[in-house]
Amino acid sequence: QVQLVESGGGLVQTGGSRRLSCAASGTINSFNVKHWHRQAPGKQRELVASILSSGIASYADSFKGRFTLSGDSAKNVVYLQMNGLKPEDTAVYYCSLQQIESGRDREYWGRGTQVTVSS
Repeated sequence: QVQLVESGGGLVQTGGSRRLSCAASGTINSFNVKHWHRQAPGKQRELVASILSSGIASYADSFKGRFTLSGDSAKNVVYLQMNGLKPEDTAVYYCSLQQIESGRDREYWGRGTQVTVSS
């Protein structure tokens, strides 16, 4: 089992920045992938960015240039730095961890952290 806890959400003004954290604990494989997703009100959940346990990160096109993903593999913590925030970035941000267990692809989810961007 893996537990994920997001933190860092809150209220921020348009143009501001916020750094979210996701701490993972439990039985974590040396190779895993951590993702950040978000779900805005009335919309489907979307993938924001992903980072391999090696530290290589990738971003959905919509977030390239404004969001930066980084990680501390020793602590199993990933950070999502969000800059130039807009009201449309208002959403619940979730992290997930994906790894292979007994030959099966498993994905664990945190409960999310709310980010609200005021106009």
